[in-house]
Amino acid sequence: MPDTVTKRLIHTMSDQVVTRFAPSPTGFLHIGGARTALFNWLYARGRGGKFLLRIEDTDRERSTPEATAAILQGMAWLGLDHDGEVISQFEGAARHAEVAHLLLAEGKAYKCFSTQEEIAAFREQARAEGKSTLFRSPWRDADPATHPDAPYAIRIKAPQDGETVIRDQVQGDVTIRNDQLDDMILLRSDGTPVYMLAVVVDDHDMGVTHVIRGDDHLNNAARQMMIYEAMGWDVPVWAHIPLIHGPDGKKLSKRHGALGAQEYQAMGYPASGMRNYLARLGWSHGDDEFFTDEQAKEWFDLGGIGKSPARFDLKKLENLCGQHIATSDDAALRQGIESYLAAADLVPLTQTQSGDLERAMYCLKDRARTFPELLEKAHFVLTIRPIDPDEKAAKALTSVPDGILEELTPQLQNASWTRSELEEALNSFADAKGLKFGKLAGPLRAVLAGRAVTPSVFDMMLVLGRDETLARLSDAAN
Repeated sequence: MPDTVTKRLIHTMSDQVVTRFAPSPTGFLHIGGARTALFNWLYARGRGGKFLLRIEDTDRERSTPEATAAILQGMAWLGLDHDGEVISQFEGAARHAEVAHLLLAEGKAYKCFSTQEEIAAFREQARAEGKSTLFRSPWRDADPATHPDAPYAIRIKAPQDGETVIRDQVQGDVTIRNDQLDDMILLRSDGTPVYMLAVVVDDHDMGVTHVIRGDDHLNNAARQMMIYEAMGWDVPVWAHIPLIHGPDGKKLSKRHGALGAQEYQAMGYPASGMRNYLARLGWSHGDDEFFTDEQAKEWFDLGGIGKSPARFDLKKLENLCGQHIATSDDAALRQGIESYLAAADLVPLTQTQSGDLERAMYCLKDRARTFPELLEKAHFVLTIRPIDPDEKAAKALTSVPDGILEELTPQLQNASWTRSELEEALNSFADAKGLKFGKLAGPLRAVLAGRAVTPSVFDMMLVLGRDETLARLSDAAN
C-alpha cells in the first residue's frame, strides 16, 4: 500500500453528512466507480459534509499497490478530493474481529463448526431434492457443552421470520423476507473477518451517514442491516444507483471501448467535461445538460437519480467536453493539456511552447472537443521554422499564383499589427490582384501553420507577431 494509506480514522455519528467511496484495489478506476465517487463527492460537498476514501483491500491475493495508485491517480485527475487520510480496510481486521466476538458474547452470534465439505454436501442434497440451498447451521442453538475442540466460524443469528425493509432513496422501499436470509458468517474459521462485516464496521466507525453505491450491492444491504441492528447502530441512508450500460443497453464492458478513468485522461478529455458528463449519467436537474462544478454541488440530490441504467454515449461526452474547453480559463486549459501529455506519455511542452499556447488559447478553444483537437489547431504556434506543410496544405500552396507571397511581404511590413489593419491590408491586396480573399487564405494557412484547417489567418498572424509571420512568408517564397 502507498504511504497515503495509513491508520484508520474513527468518527462519531453526527448530523453532518458523511459519504465515502470504497473501491477494491484490483485494477484501474472503472468509469462506473468514478461516477459513484463523483455522486458521493457532490452530495457531501454540496452540504458542507465530509467525503471519505477507503481502500477495501481485504482480498490480499488480488489487491495490489499499483491498483491503489491507479485509483488515487484517477480521482486526482477528476478533482475528487477526499477528507482525511485514505483508510485501509485490511488494517482494521482486529477491529472487525472485535465486533464479531462482541456479538458472540451477547448471544447475537454463535460458533459454527460445520466444515466446508458438510456445507457443500448439504447444498448438493438440497438441489437434488429440489429444496432451498440456504444453509441452516445445526450449531445455531447447540449447547456449548457439545462444542468440539475444533476450528469454528462465527455466524450472526439472522431473524427467522418477518421482513427486512431497505428504505432506499433511489429504489424505493425494497422488502426481503427474513426466511431468505442465512446466518451470515462474520469471522472465518481462520479468524479473518468477511467483507460484509468489515464494510459495516468501517462505515460505522467512519461516521458514514449516507451509503451511495451501485445497485449490485442492494441485496447486501439487507444482510448488512442485521449487523447494524444487532450492534444497536444507526443504519445509514441507502442510495443504490443503477449501473452504467453501453449504447447497446448491455452492461458496460471492454467491447464498448475504454473503461478506466485514466484512459479517458490519456485520450485528452478534460476533467471538467468528464465530471459534468458523469454527473448527468443517471442523474438530472430539469433539462440542464451543461453545468459547472458549483452548480452540480448545489443541485445534486438523491431524488434526481433515475432507477433505470444510464447509457454511456461518447458523442454526448465529447459535446460537453467541447463546451467546457470553450468556457475554461486559459491557464487552467494549459495545465490540463500538460497533464494530458504526461498521462498519454507524449513529449511535454517547452516553457516557451507553454507560454505561447496560453497566449493563443483565445483562438483555439472554440469547437475543440478534446485536447488533441485543440493541440492540432495550435500546431501553428507550437511548431518551429521551417514549416513542413502536410499534403492538403502543400496542395493549397501550389494554387497560389507565382510571386504573390513575395509581393505580399512589403504590404505586411508596413501594416500596423492590429486585427483591423491586417484585415484591411490583406483584403486590399487580394482586391488589387483580382482575387477573393478565400483564394489567398488557403495558401496563407499553409505558410503559417503547414495545415489546411487552422484558426483564422488574422488570429495566427497576431499570435505569431510581425517578425515570425514575415519569416514564414519569406521561407515559403524562397
